[in-house]
Amino acid sequence: MIDNYINDHRPRLENQFQTRREFLNRFGTGFGALGLASMLQPELTHGQQAQGGLLSAKQPPIAARAKRVLHIFFQGAQTHLDTWDPKPELKAKAGMGTGDGKGGMGRELLAPQFEFPNYGRSGLQFSEAWSKLAPHADDMAIIRSMHTDVPAHDEATLMMNTGSFQQPKPSVGSWVTYGLGTENQNLPAFVSLAPGGMPNAKNWSNSFMPGAFQGTFVNSQSTKIEEIIANIKSQFTSQSDQRKQLDLLFQLNEAHKQRRQADAALEARILSFELAYRMQTDATEAFDIAKETEDTRTAYGNTAQGRQMLIARRLLERGVRFVQVWQGGWDTHANIPQTVGRLAGEIGTGWAALMTDLKQRGLFKDTLIVATTEFGRSPTRDGPGGRNHNNKAFSAVLAGGAVKGGMAYGATDELGGSAVENKVHVRDLHATILQSLGFDPTKLMYKNGARDARLIGNTDNENEWGKPVMGVLA
Repeated sequence: MIDNYINDHRPRLENQFQTRREFLNRFGTGFGALGLASMLQPELTHGQQAQGGLLSAKQPPIAARAKRVLHIFFQGAQTHLDTWDPKPELKAKAGMGTGDGKGGMGRELLAPQFEFPNYGRSGLQFSEAWSKLAPHADDMAIIRSMHTDVPAHDEATLMMNTGSFQQPKPSVGSWVTYGLGTENQNLPAFVSLAPGGMPNAKNWSNSFMPGAFQGTFVNSQSTKIEEIIANIKSQFTSQSDQRKQLDLLFQLNEAHKQRRQADAALEARILSFELAYRMQTDATEAFDIAKETEDTRTAYGNTAQGRQMLIARRLLERGVRFVQVWQGGWDTHANIPQTVGRLAGEIGTGWAALMTDLKQRGLFKDTLIVATTEFGRSPTRDGPGGRNHNNKAFSAVLAGGAVKGGMAYGATDELGGSAVENKVHVRDLHATILQSLGFDPTKLMYKNGARDARLIGNTDNENEWGKPVMGVLA
């Protein structure tokens, strides 16, 4: 019957679409250019047999305090000395030379550019630039002893997002969705939001994993849903006609597969169309912040960062497993007071509103919020009121039900130039994320060729693997 159907309709199809590839390409243009990739791959496991496909919701092997992740990424190397790490000794010695400058000339120490009040019942100290976060101080843990491998932006950003800058690796979000799947089959499991230009896509790549685990980038700059997600609605046909076309395409491909060896790439693309078809309703609703009250939109702030934090909350509450929010502009070689004050004010407003919202909706208790940057800044002055790169020290902030709140963990030296107490490498932070989600980080593996790959390390040497920072977990 299928063969007769194809033969009877071949002239009409060939007149409209010269080749099968042309048919597929045009057919895909109305379903959202979201970077959706392979969804149909051989079943894989991570120590437990996955049920119902790669992205079906899965239970972790051990008890978990968190079931979803919000990753806030401060791109450009946020200055920890003016945001999260109070250094009274640096303030006292400001203007002195360190003797480590070029040509034997001393470099001048730059005082912290903000005050560091005590916040909350815990008295947690952080910069006044983050004053909007004050009501949530007792829910936050600040790791002040972070360090990474290189002080170069692109490489360190890849390290923070994938665990490596030397070889392609799946991103943290890909590992999380590989392990846990998603709670909403009508939205991408892993979404990366940034206003304006797209960062390097390697930072949300699935690498050697199936494309189902790749992040979907969304430009959150616009306020119009049609511009946030380009081509979310078909320009050619109604939704009912699209359904008929998908059914016909499935029939055509079943006939094609019966004559030839199964083509996994083709099957993956068709299943991507199916997800994109379903997204026309769910994604349109999820990304439309106009559905929020005016009071809510005002609370988040009428800025690009405020809007995307509101979108992030809407995605998290709809079952998206891993949401990443990018904020650029933190490369502060000069003008820290103006730049940091503005950046922290913009995202801090939305960040605080999001935590309040999650608490009111009962989601804070099982959401992990992780705020990071790629590396830190020097105690010495670079340009006017600015600091240079420093990979030996920076800070990360965690919040949510999995986290011990109102505390600081680890420490840098008296000037904030190097982590010296309870040092935490990027791989340790990754291990902490996996631990909070219910995984033994050493056992969450993916077979890459003949080797077992892990997020927490690239080698077979267990001593080089990241270890969970249990001191910040509840």
